[in-house]
Amino acid sequence: MSRRAFRTRAWLVLDFTGTSCASWRAVRSIENTGGPKTFMVETMWFLVVGGVLIFMGLASSTFKRLPISTAMCYLAIGFAMGPGIANLLTLDLVADATVLRRITEVAMLVSLFAIGLRLRVPPTDRIWFLPIRLGLVAMVLTVAALTLFAAYALGLSWGPALLLAAMLAPTDPVLAHDVQVETPGDIDLLRFSLTGEGGLNDGIALPFALLGIAVCRFEVKPSEALHWSFALQATWGIAGALVSGWLLGALSVRLVAYLRTRHGQALGPEGFYALGLIALSYGIAELLHTYAFLAVFAAGLAMRRVEQKTSGGKSAREKVGKVDADDVGAAAADPERAHAFMAERVHGFTIELERIAEVTIMLMIGAVLATMWRQLFTWQAAALVAALFLVLRPAAVEASLIGSHAAGTQRRLMSWFGIRGVGSFYYLLYAIEQAPHDAAAPLVPLVIATIAASVIVHGITATPLMKRYQRTHSDE
Repeated sequence: MSRRAFRTRAWLVLDFTGTSCASWRAVRSIENTGGPKTFMVETMWFLVVGGVLIFMGLASSTFKRLPISTAMCYLAIGFAMGPGIANLLTLDLVADATVLRRITEVAMLVSLFAIGLRLRVPPTDRIWFLPIRLGLVAMVLTVAALTLFAAYALGLSWGPALLLAAMLAPTDPVLAHDVQVETPGDIDLLRFSLTGEGGLNDGIALPFALLGIAVCRFEVKPSEALHWSFALQATWGIAGALVSGWLLGALSVRLVAYLRTRHGQALGPEGFYALGLIALSYGIAELLHTYAFLAVFAAGLAMRRVEQKTSGGKSAREKVGKVDADDVGAAAADPERAHAFMAERVHGFTIELERIAEVTIMLMIGAVLATMWRQLFTWQAAALVAALFLVLRPAAVEASLIGSHAAGTQRRLMSWFGIRGVGSFYYLLYAIEQAPHDAAAPLVPLVIATIAASVIVHGITATPLMKRYQRTHSDE
């Protein structure tokens, strides 16, 4: 293979994994001219990416003790890699919207599946009332309040105002791991509620985004009126996704366990099953015209539920017990441990994927931030961030939790940790693709400013507030 062909293939791999996009095209244009500059750019890419991954792997335990999140570090590194400093990663949100949206979508799917695997609680348990309230009621209230604020305070027309609200209403399933359930079976009310909320509202936000896009189009072309069947489609999208994802997750894990325990077959890598189940859940949801994010989340819930039922009163780790490293297949095919073994291996695999997804998306957002940071320092952006974090989100959460058994401290922390990040970035890219340009373009700096503010402010406060909560909660 020629050196030129090798370089081309290497950059294609980097582009596929999300570490390069528009910069790949820039490097390819430089490569056509040849010379040492191309070699230096490639070398810098390998040094930066390798250094970031190794450094964060070594420092991950340190970050748990400091008032700083890994997302903040990735955002800063992405900013440094962008135009104006290293100039290694240049992204155009309009030209690269489709590629960036697909990469972000994959990250969301992996994270939502991983969240489902963490929630080891029967669907009939009363603890589910809180995440449902937060993921549905609080989000709807946030959309309504944000729409009014954007229309009357920021001066947006109704279509862009609703679209902005749909982008910023869902909380983040990728960046919120500092305040989410850490181990399956954790039923701490605060962590469980925030985790379940992140799994639910990223899918439920889609009909509001679609409605916002439709209103934007109607304002441009009044002949494109909305049809009453939109509400019916949204209801089917939510219900159909949850049912199809749950059935597929439950059936697939039972099939694999049956083949392993009865026939000694299907003893392959659990990571293949995880990726396959995510892809199948997504594909079937799309074929049924339902919301794929909810379907993947439900598939993860179903896999964990099957494991919980077969494990009885023991945790999954207790059920698996010690595994002989020289005979892993024995644990996988053991009728008593098969379901727990598979669930734990898949859970570990998805956690690693989730961390890689966080690196990729935050580097991209950091690079985007580097291209437009001057546009973020406006009174509109500052007013939006202050209103969302300090007024609208807390009011929506408090209203949704009326009559619940959540303590005052838990309510306040639920109100504060409405982290915005990858989900908002995904819906921004979706709007850039689907909505009229004049409607979506003014929303870009507002959404990016909110994401950056959330990553920094919530990242700084997560560790001390959660440590204080744990001390208080343990003393009760």
